[in-house]
Amino acid sequence: MRRPGHALVLFSGGQDSSTCLAWALECFSHVETIGFDYGQRHHVELQARERVLAAVRERFPRWRERLGADHLLDLTVLGRISDTALTRDAEIQMTAAGLPNTFVPGRNLLFFNLAAAVGYRRGLHTLVGGMCETDFSGYPDCRDDSLKALQVAVSLGLGQRFTIETPLMWLDKADTWELARSLGGPALVELIVNDSHSCYHGVREQLHAWGYGCASCPACALRQAGYERWKARPATA
Repeated sequence: MRRPGHALVLFSGGQDSSTCLAWALECFSHVETIGFDYGQRHHVELQARERVLAAVRERFPRWRERLGADHLLDLTVLGRISDTALTRDAEIQMTAAGLPNTFVPGRNLLFFNLAAAVGYRRGLHTLVGGMCETDFSGYPDCRDDSLKALQVAVSLGLGQRFTIETPLMWLDKADTWELARSLGGPALVELIVNDSHSCYHGVREQLHAWGYGCASCPACALRQAGYERWKARPATA
């Protein structure tokens, strides 16, 4: 799985980005992480980032030396210009555009552009994101075509070749749980259950078999359903 170059992981502290972090640590000799404070309603994910990074360093010696600096950028302007259920105290529902109002327009486009700017400075030319268009909410900036086009634009605009890697793009959530197990064994699955955060409502009071959350928002529904499908599969070596 080893690949040339160094990587920068878009790391929110959720299940998907934690799995992508483990994937990158297996693939690259040096990995850094970047996160964004955009005024998200589930602000507790920023605390989850710190827990997951600390746990990876503590529990996975083979990855410890490969895991470099973490970068947290202030992107609160995105929250101020957005009118969404992730940046406002609003009920989660579908919109006339056929998308849930948890879609934050421009979010991933900005994330990757800013990540590329950091990567340009630090010599990190592979950008890793947990986007997926198999088990997802239909966000257009999570689709493979969007990210391939963005890769071309970023590379042309910065005058350097950047590669956007999305290891979860064609996996469902059950496959994502299995990928975590294959990368880090039960210890990584336990870390994701206990330390990562995906719930849009920011609920940390109730621990389920699949992790903390409200068990009703779209993020919890995807995470729970994927976990239950994964646990129902025959055990693999």
